[in-house]
Amino acid sequence: MRIFPRNFASLAIGIFNSFTTFASVATRLPPEEVAALKEIGKTLGKTDWDFSVDPCTFSTERNLYGFEDSVTCNPCNDTVCHITRIALKAQDLQGTLPPELVRLTHLEDIDLSRNYLNGTIPPEWGSMKLVNISLLGNRLMGPIPKEFGNISTLESLSLEFNQLSGPIPPELGSLPRLWKLHLTSNYFTGELPKELAKLTTLKDFRIGSNNFIGKIPDFIQNWVDLSTRLDIQSSGLDGPIPPGIGLLTKLSDLRISDLNGSQASFPPLNNLTSLKNLFLRSCNINGTLPEYLGTMTKLKILDLSFNNLSGEIPSNFIDQTTIEMMYGYQHLIYFLVFFILLANWYLTENLLSGPVPSWMLQTSTNIDLSYNNFSLGSSQDCQQRNTGNGSCLTLRGFSCDRKRSSFHINCGGKEVSIDGNKYERDRDEIGPSNYYRSTTNWAFSSTGNFMDDDRTDDPSILTNSSRLSVHNSELYMDARISPISLTYYGFCLVKGNYDITLHFAEIMFNDGKSYSSLGRRIFDIYIQGKRVQKNFNIDNEAGGIGKEVIKKYTAKVTDGTLEIRFYWAGKGTTGLPTRGVYGPLISAISVDNLDYEPPKGISAGAVVGIMAAAAFVIILLLGILWWRGFLIRKDTMDQDLKGLDLQTGSFTLRQIKAATNNFDEANKIGEGDFGSVYESELAPFELGGDIDVRIEKKVYMAPKYAMHGYLIDKVDVYSFGIVALEIVSGRSDTSYRTKEYCLYLLDWALVLKQKGDLMELVDPTLGSDFNKIEVTVMINVALLCTNVSPIVRPAMSSVVSMLEGRTVPASLVNWFQIQTPPMSR
Repeated sequence: MRIFPRNFASLAIGIFNSFTTFASVATRLPPEEVAALKEIGKTLGKTDWDFSVDPCTFSTERNLYGFEDSVTCNPCNDTVCHITRIALKAQDLQGTLPPELVRLTHLEDIDLSRNYLNGTIPPEWGSMKLVNISLLGNRLMGPIPKEFGNISTLESLSLEFNQLSGPIPPELGSLPRLWKLHLTSNYFTGELPKELAKLTTLKDFRIGSNNFIGKIPDFIQNWVDLSTRLDIQSSGLDGPIPPGIGLLTKLSDLRISDLNGSQASFPPLNNLTSLKNLFLRSCNINGTLPEYLGTMTKLKILDLSFNNLSGEIPSNFIDQTTIEMMYGYQHLIYFLVFFILLANWYLTENLLSGPVPSWMLQTSTNIDLSYNNFSLGSSQDCQQRNTGNGSCLTLRGFSCDRKRSSFHINCGGKEVSIDGNKYERDRDEIGPSNYYRSTTNWAFSSTGNFMDDDRTDDPSILTNSSRLSVHNSELYMDARISPISLTYYGFCLVKGNYDITLHFAEIMFNDGKSYSSLGRRIFDIYIQGKRVQKNFNIDNEAGGIGKEVIKKYTAKVTDGTLEIRFYWAGKGTTGLPTRGVYGPLISAISVDNLDYEPPKGISAGAVVGIMAAAAFVIILLLGILWWRGFLIRKDTMDQDLKGLDLQTGSFTLRQIKAATNNFDEANKIGEGDFGSVYESELAPFELGGDIDVRIEKKVYMAPKYAMHGYLIDKVDVYSFGIVALEIVSGRSDTSYRTKEYCLYLLDWALVLKQKGDLMELVDPTLGSDFNKIEVTVMINVALLCTNVSPIVRPAMSSVVSMLEGRTVPASLVNWFQIQTPPMSR
């Protein structure tokens, strides 16, 4: 006899009650649907369903991140109900798609978007009566089952952001109720089958970022009910855009980009008056801008960048009524409404010319007209406008203080030092379409705005909150991003070949088995206008998220400018982990001319020796001139005059001019070997500052002689000062110029002296190999020699004395005492 535990009876009763309770609850669903739901959960990797309660109560409201966990049943009668919808969104499910779904015969809606599901799409689903299928954002591979053409009830099919491949099955053209077909960001190939022409119920069609071939088919003109969106961005298809697109008059969002094929004129869109977003970027469009664009009052975003559009922006691009609304204070409300609607215009990288309409320069909307051929006057206006939200010309006129052979940028980050190189700060948030100029020799510009993310302010810098386990991690903690195009420029570069090092790390996607790690950031890299990397994917090349990848290139610089551009050509995902995540990203840039050898500098002592030799040559030349009688022998003349017991004196040119009333003819008494002779009566005048002296009332003077004896000495001293500045700086006085300004060397030296930064004058090829005290003395002596007042300029004997260190220039006495230690004075 088997002996049972004492409490067996109570235990059995409890089990029975639980069973009958569950059975009574679950009886509203057929047992086969409950069993099927359990199998479906196992295949998907769904482990948290609690089948002790009614599966029809499995429901969690959708949150801000798209998470949803619900099983929906149709209205139940007293005995039976059926599952009609399953939504398991953003739960990181890691299983496969369940063929068992066919056992839910009343299921209409399956939404498994933003998970980590892999494998293929079960062809068994083709026998179901599904209305909506959403598998967006997974790791699904393989083709679309041709059996899907049998789902006559299907209205919406969303397969975006997966790894599906193969051609589009022609059978999809047999779906009589299909209004939404989303195939963006996969690896589909082949031509669009002609059978798709029968999808006359389509309202939303998206096939961007794929590998299709052939031309955009003419049959799209059959889809006259298209109203939500037509998206053919970087699909692989060729242009031109078929003219039949002009029949899609209900369309509100048209996006076509990066077409291959020949050039064509602007498509006839004049009847598409409902357009809110118009993207025709990089579509090989030539010709002029159509005037009817100005009549599209609902247009919010216009992107015609990277085409070959030419001519002027039409003067009536905005009609007169609209202009009156813009400028009339009484129509302020209309003005605000208009520019809220017209948020972004991108016409960058075309061949547009002529003046820029004043209303474009006076508005605060995001208008980008950069890299065109607008007239100079308009460009200057645009330059002023560039301090706002837009830019309308190439970065020109970057003034150079000196030529350089390198630059290093920590893109989006703070200043750091790596391996002896200073990576400059690039931390400014400038917005989506603008540019920034550094204080040294580089700049960058950005174009576009992130779409479909419902953000009013797009980010331009990414920051990783956790420390990365990579070499030189401070370069990768921050990065600069851009929606379409991000260009860095190096200026003032010496000619030669440059090594370019680009640092990347994907810091926006999450790591691990999560849908947020499935994003694909893909962009192209151009250097000096040449594409050097197509479809660059940071994550793939680095071998994971948060890992660095370094790309090295070489480029030749001939005109002092280097251009590095990162361009989003419409490839990759745009909605993982959330909408609006795409576009180029760069962490740091290093540019070096490793072959450049600066001219070997000479020591400061050698410079002083050269100066002394130059001074000796000048003194010798002056002696020869003096000996041959070209200079006044002042000492002899003074002695001779004193011997005659006359009251004599030396006069400045200013005193002579005053004495002769500026050489008035009334005072002229004759001509001599040295020119005219004047008689004058002198009033008391001041000599040497504080001493008043009288001379004879009547004096006789020959100004030519006096001016000759005065100028010849002072001009030679001035010339010596200029030579001294040229030797110190390594520059010619008349050849020092920038792209915008022409500066004489002396003017530059005076500016630097006023700023207290005379060392900036020193020849950069000397590096740090010079004596600061000696060079400072030399520069100050040169400035004394070139004083604007000749009477202040020193004699050459004083110049030699100061250069040899026997005397100190008066302007440097205090400085010299501070710079020189007591024991060395």
